[in-house]
Amino acid sequence: MVVLIHGGFWRARYKLRLEDDLVGDLAKRGWAVWNLEYRRLGWRSRGGWPATFEDVGAGIDLLSELGEPIDLARVVAVGHSAGGHLAFWAAARPGLPAGAPGAEPRIRLAGAVAQAGVVDLREALRMHLSGDVVRRLLGGTPAKHPRRYELASPVERLPLVVPQLLVHGDADDVVPISIARGYGRRALDVGDPCELIELPGLGHEEHVDPGSVAWPPVMRWLEEQR
Repeated sequence: MVVLIHGGFWRARYKLRLEDDLVGDLAKRGWAVWNLEYRRLGWRSRGGWPATFEDVGAGIDLLSELGEPIDLARVVAVGHSAGGHLAFWAAARPGLPAGAPGAEPRIRLAGAVAQAGVVDLREALRMHLSGDVVRRLLGGTPAKHPRRYELASPVERLPLVVPQLLVHGDADDVVPISIARGYGRRALDVGDPCELIELPGLGHEEHVDPGSVAWPPVMRWLEEQR
């Protein structure tokens, strides 16, 4: 089972249909696919902290109630951009303290993939990505809400103790590859099984196109997890 989580910097105008092509490709290859939606930033969607995180956790946990022949011990999350952040955060849920959004998961992910993922929220804020959108996501800066950053940023939840794959293009001018490199170094420093694949000349949006060079490395990694 692959849980897909779309990107769009957590903003309401971006929806799960961004993942349609990957859904189709995975299904053709024999994978069960769970394409998640979640509350996002915008007055009608009312996402951000903690709603966005609660939704992703609840959406993954709902798999335990489907009654379908799914191996719940082999569920992997794949997310693009902000979805990559949420995929790695979801993998970190077993380590969250009691009472935190997403804590005590019914489904523990067996691995996670971040495609150009925003896997370090403090760094994303420092770089002012997408108009300081991280500030909106968490309701303020680390100085105002340090605990939220500690609970929400994947790099601060290391070690995740499950296999992780970072796929990032070195021509990405939306989410710079330095974020993936920094995360990868930190993960290896704490002994986490984390692989970083750098793709020369690749930008940001190509990751949601199964015909691009960004997708085969993800599929190879997924097949290895089977």
